[in-house]
Amino acid sequence: MKIDIISLFPEFFDAFFNHSIIKRAIEAGRLDMAVTNPRDFSHNKHGQVDDTPYGGGTGMLMMAPPIFEAVESVVANYDSAINGTYETDEMSDEMCLIGNPGESIRRRIVFMGPTGQPFTQEKARELSTYDQLILVCGHYEGVDYRVEEHLVDETISIGDYVLTGGELPAMVVADAVARMIPGVLGAASGAQEDSFYEPLLECPQYTKPPEFRGWTVPDVLRSGHHRNIAVWRQKEALKRTRLLRPDLLERPLTKEEVKLLKEIVAEESRL
Repeated sequence: MKIDIISLFPEFFDAFFNHSIIKRAIEAGRLDMAVTNPRDFSHNKHGQVDDTPYGGGTGMLMMAPPIFEAVESVVANYDSAINGTYETDEMSDEMCLIGNPGESIRRRIVFMGPTGQPFTQEKARELSTYDQLILVCGHYEGVDYRVEEHLVDETISIGDYVLTGGELPAMVVADAVARMIPGVLGAASGAQEDSFYEPLLECPQYTKPPEFRGWTVPDVLRSGHHRNIAVWRQKEALKRTRLLRPDLLERPLTKEEVKLLKEIVAEESRL
């Protein structure tokens, strides 16, 4: 999978690309990530990418042309690498694919902004199915609305709060999506056991030592009985979800979940 990020601040992503899971995935060839700076597509010698908003108002808006051209560039580069070469059409001055386009490419262009739909694990899973994901980061007081209206496929928000730009949200989305790509985590079950992969919070986890300051690891986890451990984990996940995120249980429950929830309620009534 290729993840392209459109940002005025490529240096923000240096550490993100060069550490932990993302670095290993890139080195293994399971993931390709790059940042493209819209300033490289500015139309004047000063590299201007922002201007005052029409109609007045405070602050500056990112201009549409540099963003459009940055996205079109990474699209052309990816398509060229996969299927063929691009040349400029003299009549329209647009980039056109020359030759056989070959296999269809699944691509999604996303703007990171506060007006978007909330980002969820399900959305991360969906985005991981594309061949190329392009994340557009806003900055300043926002971007020319024509970017949202005519360039991107959707807008995504990571929460109801104000950030300086779209770089941090882009890292959040890229990290969550990368974890969904087969082989990125190494252990096959790693992603499936995370909170929100399934609509439950993750169960409590423990490691050595078995006793610390009088607090002990539950006996079942040290029993070696895999079926009992699996049931305990699901039950504890349900307990945590019921306590901390009961909204996640407002859905059709499985028979096993209903059974375990009844046990949890009965146990609590005896306390």
